[in-house]
Amino acid sequence: MRLRIFTEPQQGASYATLRRVATTAEALGFDAFFRSDHLMKMGPGDGLPGPTDSWATLAGLAAETSSIRLGTLVTAATFRLPGPLAIAVAQVDDMSGGRVELGIGTGWYEAEHRAYGVPFPPLKERFDRLEEQLAIITGLWETPLGEKFSFDGTYYQVADSPALPKPVQRPRPPVIIGGGGRRRTPALAARYADEFNANFVSVADAGAQFGRVRDACRAAGRDPESMTYTVAHTVCCGKDDAELRRRAAAIGRDVAALRDNGIAGTPSEVVDKIGEYAEAGASTVYLQVLDLADLDQLELIAAEVLPQV
Repeated sequence: MRLRIFTEPQQGASYATLRRVATTAEALGFDAFFRSDHLMKMGPGDGLPGPTDSWATLAGLAAETSSIRLGTLVTAATFRLPGPLAIAVAQVDDMSGGRVELGIGTGWYEAEHRAYGVPFPPLKERFDRLEEQLAIITGLWETPLGEKFSFDGTYYQVADSPALPKPVQRPRPPVIIGGGGRRRTPALAARYADEFNANFVSVADAGAQFGRVRDACRAAGRDPESMTYTVAHTVCCGKDDAELRRRAAAIGRDVAALRDNGIAGTPSEVVDKIGEYAEAGASTVYLQVLDLADLDQLELIAAEVLPQV
């Protein structure tokens, strides 16, 4: 089981804060540092100092880390054009020496689109655009050196692209798709993704989502075992009940709710919950860390959870 640290910087984090979390996670032996891709905070709090661009952040971290993998859960397809996104991710992959992963989705938070002037089409169109973006991004990366790539879609057209630069990872960086959609999401994952992520769902629901993706893989003529199955959940870990309550209060959450709907408790409880997701088919857990100032929690998880999973 791989444990990855997943952050939500739009809730309030500078680049310096993200760098401290990423370098600490690397030193402690976590597999990856991931971040969300949002332009505005959600819920209470002021969100200061404001949003940070996900790929600008990962470019900086590529130069300031050496072994930890880096990626997004997930880049919003609404925020970027597919060609420039393919270039940016390939460049960060080069800067990191081949440690980048691209999680990508439709985009869903309408308020942040309005706040920063980003068009927010209806859901069907967002899915159609995501599908075309996946075809273009993977097509650009996988086109053999010296050959050209073209694509004629409803929303995007690419003509005689030199398909450069190439990422370090070949044939391309891993692509992550997630979500609870019953039809299009599994089909897109089966066609384009290396990893499917079930995010913020129960063990039973994660297993059901994995099952739909496995079925979609078989329908597409793909071996379901060629897909990596992962989950993402809020983590809150304390060495005892008092510390757990303190950490839950710091992120504005109820301990009982976190135990029921997240990965929370003492280290042994966290290990047990991770084990339940492993039994459902997950090989990786993204631990959503909401209090980015509390590096002691990362140290506790690294010392008492990571060795047991």
